Amino acid sequence: MTLCTLREVLDHARAGGYGVGAFNVTDIEQVEAVLDAAASTSSPVIVQTIAGASAFASDELYWDLLLRTVDHYPQVPVVVHLDHGPDAETCKRAIDAGFSSVMIDGSLDPVTHQPTSFEANVAVTKEVVAYARERGVSVEAELGTIGGSKDGATHAEIVLADPDEAARFVAETDVDALAVAIGTSHGAYKFTSPPDGTVLRMDLIETIAGLIPDTHLVMHGSSSLPADLREIINAHGGGLPESWGVPEDEKARSTKLGVTKINQGMDSHMAYAAAMRVALAADPLAADPAPAAKAGRAAMSAMVAERMAVFGQAGRADYTPTPLRETAALSLA
Repeated sequence: MTLCTLREVLDHARAGGYGVGAFNVTDIEQVEAVLDAAASTSSPVIVQTIAGASAFASDELYWDLLLRTVDHYPQVPVVVHLDHGPDAETCKRAIDAGFSSVMIDGSLDPVTHQPTSFEANVAVTKEVVAYARERGVSVEAELGTIGGSKDGATHAEIVLADPDEAARFVAETDVDALAVAIGTSHGAYKFTSPPDGTVLRMDLIETIAGLIPDTHLVMHGSSSLPADLREIINAHGGGLPESWGVPEDEKARSTKLGVTKINQGMDSHMAYAAAMRVALAADPLAADPAPAAKAGRAAMSAMVAERMAVFGQAGRADYTPTPLRETAALSLA
């Protein structure tokens, strides 16, 4: 089994001077699309999902199928990661299900969706870290608030990360990775004009990386929102507004400043949705969704493979990862 920890994959990325894409998935064919891209490009990869994001009635059923799919790709190192765990209990559920990494998002109150205090964020993060460490699982946390919408229902304002708070936070929690708010935004609508230095604070990455050199930095909300995909979606019944995302060259530059994990959700989902809409429109009598979903899977896989080349992870699956079970045994020793 190729399942390994986020810490191990990102340690290799830092040593090699590249970034690793973390791709959000909401169904099994999307999991396959990401893993196919990893296999075809010989890339280590992070497959991540949000609790409640799939069409499955049960997270545990979906998560089990996701993990079983990973078993079929022994040639690449794979991290299965919970993205934006809203509370400690959700993170513990994912760990118990077999995830090798979890993110506890203590920066926002899960009920009010308002920013929490630094102390509250530290407290819930420490609880998750303690539980994860006993099981050999990595932990990511968040400082500041990444803007936009993770679930399509709520919308968070951007609160930039404070470098000094980042150093304190890591000292108190001992997290493996930290998502720092630098002006990026979740969702299919990010910026009203191409982002520049006044919007994307790339300087914060370098400053924070210098203060917490042993902790991996994560860039959230970094999809580029390709205009051609938006046009295809809108030409086939969609209504996505004109918007700009994070340019590919900025993502590549971030890996030289200290970022090792780059979250991508919307780009690959746009590729999937565009191909699926085109396939459905081409056959008005179609009732079986499988052919359209197959087209979506292929388009998503191609998109993910392109991003893997941009981030520098392509061709980097040249090491033998430590299986999660062995990592857990070492943690308990």
